[in-house]
This record gives sequence, structure tokens and C-alpha cells, in this order.
Amino acid sequence: MSVGDAYFEALYQRSADPWAFRRRWYERRKRNLVLAALPRGFYERVFEPGCGNGELSLRLADRCHELLACDTSERAVELARRRVARKPNVRFVQARLPQQWPRGRFDLVLFSELGYYLDTTDLQRLVKQARASLTEQGTLLACHWRPAIEGCPLTGDDVHGYLRGALDMPRLLYHEEPDLLLEVWSRDATTVAQSEGLREGPA
Repeated sequence: MSVGDAYFEALYQRSADPWAFRRRWYERRKRNLVLAALPRGFYERVFEPGCGNGELSLRLADRCHELLACDTSERAVELARRRVARKPNVRFVQARLPQQWPRGRFDLVLFSELGYYLDTTDLQRLVKQARASLTEQGTLLACHWRPAIEGCPLTGDDVHGYLRGALDMPRLLYHEEPDLLLEVWSRDATTVAQSEGLREGPA
């Protein structure tokens, strides 16, 4: 069974920043890594599930025309709206995934620090939905904490292991540290250098 809503609401009742996204260098550095790993400088429509209090959303807003972000916690969505209030291209909704996956297509899905809260059944359903929602050149970025978390059905390694087998798309980036895994897959196998004419593209 996936982790229930009450778990997250309890965390946000205790703190507006339960994972210290603003204070910890680990979290600030990770946001920089995520943004640097994106193969394109700008996107049309981006989906960020599990947006938390909006720290990554604030940075993503400058990299796209439209950002849709969601969280299962009502309090998290409220905090994220406040954090990103001056960005008119961002919309926040409260949604439980995978049950309430949004309609429409995205050229970027950010799957960050979410997968280990899901059981295997929900993870399989979410990954299928994410893949189906990508545009013809769509990209999925996944980033997860690797050590086991008490009460979570899966580890970050479990999540990325499943992604590698299920996405069936070219992988553009793999970054591994003792603390985290960061990977990028895309329907478009063109590399950053190829997209700027620095080397020949795929045949």
C-alpha cells in the first residue's frame, strides 16, 4: 500500500519546510543538479508531481511556458502557491497520484523524490501514465534519495530499477552518488551538443 495522505499532512503540520529544502545545502545542490541535467533550456508544458512547498517549482517556472505542479498535501499546495505567487505561468493543484493524473501532454515530467512513497502497483501505474503523457519529444527526469526510508514501500534504487525496465526510451543521463540517483530519459535521443550543432545527430 502506498503511503497515505495523513503522513504528509502530519509532516506539514509540524513544519512549513519538513525536509529543510531551503536550509540544507544537500537540497539546494540537488535542485541545481536537476536543473542542469535537463537536456533543453526551455520547455512548453511541464508537470511536477509531488511539488512539496514549491522550492523546485520556483526555479522550474523560469524554464517553461506553463508549469502544472501538484501535491497530495493540501498544506503543501497552499505553501507552494505562496512561494511561487509571482509566477503567472504556474498552476498548483491538490491531487493524489496515480489516481488523479492530469489530462493533457507534457514535454517534461519531473519525477523527483516521489517514487519510494508508492507501492509497486501504484508505481507501475504512475510510470505508465507518465510515459503516455509525454509528447513526441518528451523527457522524464527522475531523482531520488537512495537510503531506505522508514515506512516507505520502496527505495530510490528500486524506483530507478523499475524505470529503466519500463520506460523503453533512450537514456540521456545517468548520475549516481551514495545519496541519490539522477537519470533522464527522452523520446528524442538528440544530445545537448547535437541539438546545438556541435556534433552530428542520430542517423
